[in-house]
Amino acid sequence: MLPYIAEFLGTMMLILLGDGVVANVTLNKSGMKGAGSIQITFAWGLAVMIPAVIFGAASGASFNPALTLALAIDGSFDWALVPGYIIAQFAGAFVGACLVYLLFKGQFDATEDPGTKLGVFSTSPTIPNMPLNILSEAVGTFVLVFAIKGIANIEGIATGLDKFVVFGIIVSIGMSLGGLTGYAINPARDIGPRLAHAILPIKGKGSSNWGYAIVTLVGPVIGAIVAVLLYGAIPW
Repeated sequence: MLPYIAEFLGTMMLILLGDGVVANVTLNKSGMKGAGSIQITFAWGLAVMIPAVIFGAASGASFNPALTLALAIDGSFDWALVPGYIIAQFAGAFVGACLVYLLFKGQFDATEDPGTKLGVFSTSPTIPNMPLNILSEAVGTFVLVFAIKGIANIEGIATGLDKFVVFGIIVSIGMSLGGLTGYAINPARDIGPRLAHAILPIKGKGSSNWGYAIVTLVGPVIGAIVAVLLYGAIPW
């Protein structure tokens, strides 16, 4: 039971801090409105690292259905745990997004643009092109998963230091590829909050753009699976 609780709480914290920084920077009447993409990118890296440090020993700190599935495929994760982990990750993402709305309700009410409101919860492409958008998410997730697997090659890495490396991976992906699709690189990170956006009574929220959700589901899964298969094929 503890691993599932850890995945739920860890993903909830990830979204609370990750979607929280987007709300903080983009919504009207927020004290940090306009701080920009650098703050968002660094904060997302911290949003992944902090729960990973807290819950890593309890669950492995996946917080990502694509990563969980890929690790099961390469044999480093128990298939029996996969359904419970994925449910916990999506549920945690949904609850984290609801908390962001509760905390920033006044700022949501003060913001008129529906796209800005949806952008707090979920990702979107700067140029809509589904094949390229899926490729972007696949490539970003490939880098994430391949790099996480590669941490094992760092000799003598201190316990816990690997979580700081993951912070660097997330920030690097965001700064290099984030302008294409918002680098969801995690189905739960996008679809859980997108569901919250659809359900919550957000003033003037507009469409939840479910047609784009296929990108954040398919792209990360493809990228993660390719990453573990290629990593396993290399004679390290």
